[in-house]
Amino acid sequence: MAPQRALLPRSTPAAAGVSSRGIAALLDRLEARSVECHSIMVVCRGRVVAEGWWAPYSAERPHLLYSVTKSFTSVAVGLAIADGLLSPDDRVVDVLPDHVPVDVSEQARRITVHHLLSMTAGHVEDSLDEAWRLEPRDLVKGFLRVPFPEAEGTRHAYDNATTFVLARMLERVAGVGLPEFLDERLFGPMGVDHAEWDRVASGAAFGFHGLHLTTEAVAAFGELLLRGGRWGERQLVPREWVELATRRHVETLPPADEAGNPDFLCGYGYQFWMSRHGYHGNGSFGQQCVVVPSHELVVAVTSGHSNADSPAQAVLDAIWEFLLPAVDGAGGTGGDGSPDDVILAERLRRLSFTPVPGSAEPGLLVTARLDASAEGSALPDGTTVVVDPVDGGWLLRLGSSLDIEAGHGRWRESSPLGRPVVAVGAWQGTTFVAEIYVITTPHRVRLVVDAGAGTATATWSTVPLTGPSLELHVKSPLMTQPDLA
Repeated sequence: MAPQRALLPRSTPAAAGVSSRGIAALLDRLEARSVECHSIMVVCRGRVVAEGWWAPYSAERPHLLYSVTKSFTSVAVGLAIADGLLSPDDRVVDVLPDHVPVDVSEQARRITVHHLLSMTAGHVEDSLDEAWRLEPRDLVKGFLRVPFPEAEGTRHAYDNATTFVLARMLERVAGVGLPEFLDERLFGPMGVDHAEWDRVASGAAFGFHGLHLTTEAVAAFGELLLRGGRWGERQLVPREWVELATRRHVETLPPADEAGNPDFLCGYGYQFWMSRHGYHGNGSFGQQCVVVPSHELVVAVTSGHSNADSPAQAVLDAIWEFLLPAVDGAGGTGGDGSPDDVILAERLRRLSFTPVPGSAEPGLLVTARLDASAEGSALPDGTTVVVDPVDGGWLLRLGSSLDIEAGHGRWRESSPLGRPVVAVGAWQGTTFVAEIYVITTPHRVRLVVDAGAGTATATWSTVPLTGPSLELHVKSPLMTQPDLA
């Protein structure tokens, strides 16, 4: 891929007054906690002081942000409010009257932009699945039909559907889609020309998820917020909105499985989480944009770790323990050109996942049938799997529509249905193993073919939240909820 134009200036850690040893200690901690990072970028005092990608992930490649997308939707809503197109007190039923159920409740009639932004509509859990069940062709109407056990404005519950509704309200008053609105008002002026969006069948962007950006674009967004919405000589986002969106509007209650995650118990803003230091946008499987105004610090992270293992909190803990002291000057930064900086830069340059170990032999064509009984299967049961040796690797034929190239000892890229896939494989005795990275997402598939038995499995490292079908996630255009129009 062609290199992207730099959005942020670069500096050595020492020249920016940052301890490279502290950054190295941060990396050590993440490795010790087995956090599967795909990239990291540290911006201090306006300059990138450390950046790295674990191959096959790379600087120029957009990465799915999951719910960090919500923070971008918040900024879009803020711009519409600044334009006088919306106000925090505008009601859903007034802006989207054609999506109101006939039997809409009185509380549903009272839900405003403020309630949606702060996720205080009155639900006690995520309403997304129930809303889709109630109205599979109209999620806004489904959201308004889901019962509200609590009074609006009184309790926070993380609720994806609120952001979907916000996106549709923004589009109604602006007259353009959310992606087009942000391209014109935010991404274009910042120099971001590669934003990609997952969409529903109607072509609408999710709003609560689905934005793909490079790590630097995420870091630049955090830096924009740190600067109070100013980019260069332009005030792209009103400072008042940045301050309003990134302050605490409601307390957050600990879910049963996150009682030990203190940075998710500091309150919620307008589609931003408050933290023990600053605030952050957070997405499933470890996507993060962390902003710490007190230290003029921004950290962008992409990851592929299991949500059950709290990778977001592990990253935040490591930032507080090692990076904040490094920014404060603790640990001996040395002068410009410090040997510690050189060591850190080389470590960051060499970051990589290990290719599948094993041999390129035997060079035989093997055919197998897929067993989909394993949890997290990426392909249907009975799918024909063919491992066909080609120069330097294999052509993996998965059913009738997926032909994926895999290299031996190195990653090989192909785009079987439009979206890029990167794969590497090897023979381990009579078993063929390949790792198939859906490289613009946090997810990969491990393919294991038993040549003797004629069977195969294909399982996700982490199952995408939009479903287990590998074919769905490698199709272009980016459409991962085809059943919603």
